[in-house]
Amino acid sequence: MMNRREFCKKTMIVAGGIIIPLSALEVFNPKRLHAEKDGKGKVRWVFLVDVHKCVGCGFCVKACKIENDVTWDANVTRTWVERYVVTTDGKTLIDSPKGARDGFTTQKIDQAHAGLKEVKPEEIAKGFFVPKLCNHCENPPCVQVCPVGATYQTEDGVVLVDRTWCIGCGYCVMGCPYGVRYFHPQLHVAEKCTLCYHRLSQGMMTACVDACPFGARRVGNIRDPNDPVTKIITTEQVNVLKEEFGTKPQVFYLGSSMEVK
Repeated sequence: MMNRREFCKKTMIVAGGIIIPLSALEVFNPKRLHAEKDGKGKVRWVFLVDVHKCVGCGFCVKACKIENDVTWDANVTRTWVERYVVTTDGKTLIDSPKGARDGFTTQKIDQAHAGLKEVKPEEIAKGFFVPKLCNHCENPPCVQVCPVGATYQTEDGVVLVDRTWCIGCGYCVMGCPYGVRYFHPQLHVAEKCTLCYHRLSQGMMTACVDACPFGARRVGNIRDPNDPVTKIITTEQVNVLKEEFGTKPQVFYLGSSMEVK
């Protein structure tokens, strides 16, 4: 007997999709915040990453895998940390071995099929770490392209996936311009960061925020003018990733730079 997932796959003829080019981090336009702050409801969750404070320890990735039962040894993560090394001749090298689950244990940069690249200290212009996760967009393309409504957005802005409805078609994976989605190795359904919604709903912080010993990750309510995260976002120079796509990402970066993709 054909189950629901197989039926949907076999009978689906056309589903929406979008083509998204690559782009680097864009400077955030603070005027955009008025819509988010003045929207419906008293809560709109946002995430703040302070690049100055991230040391690439990987504690956040470990905590996320444990909290959300993400396969430990599989090369998939709901959140990860990238290392950026900019050389004196203008090259940018990026790596994230196992999503930085174990931190960065060598100065050699993992260049995938090209192997490990060693950069001498005198050749480094600057280096920094950048945590990544689902941006829980105000206008999420993954929700738009899901043909069965398995990906949806809560009233307070968190984008979630209903595993019982997901048919594993992959449109959301292709539609996300941030590359934050993957297929669960065992369940074969779409997976992503949920902003630890099961914790937020109980008044707790996300696992990655609790695990960060340096305060590089913070969650806040953009509709609360007294929220410490809201004050930083509205008064300091922050960035978002790929603002030009119109997704209105709700992960804000403090202290990032144009090398970040």
